[in-house]
Amino acid sequence: MAMYFILFTYMFFMGLMSFCLKRKHFLLMLMSLEFVVISLFMNLFYFLSFFNYEQYFVMIFLTMSVCEGALGLSILVSMIRTHGNDYFQTFSILW
Repeated sequence: MAMYFILFTYMFFMGLMSFCLKRKHFLLMLMSLEFVVISLFMNLFYFLSFFNYEQYFVMIFLTMSVCEGALGLSILVSMIRTHGNDYFQTFSILW
């Protein structure tokens, strides 16, 4: 159990590091957020199965993460349709 916890914690922090390093490109930020969500999901799944808790919360977490991914993709599509790309440096706040 401790090996899985260390592995998924390492995955979580690598996802956060890639999220911070790829802050200029919106699609890469979404992919790193999904990687963080997958690592949290696996960590939660192994934690709950280790202690023989009910797995219903895992399904609620998975549903919310799918909604988060769909919302991020819809924002990405609308941003590409209006601006033509998904780089944050081309946007102006005063525009």
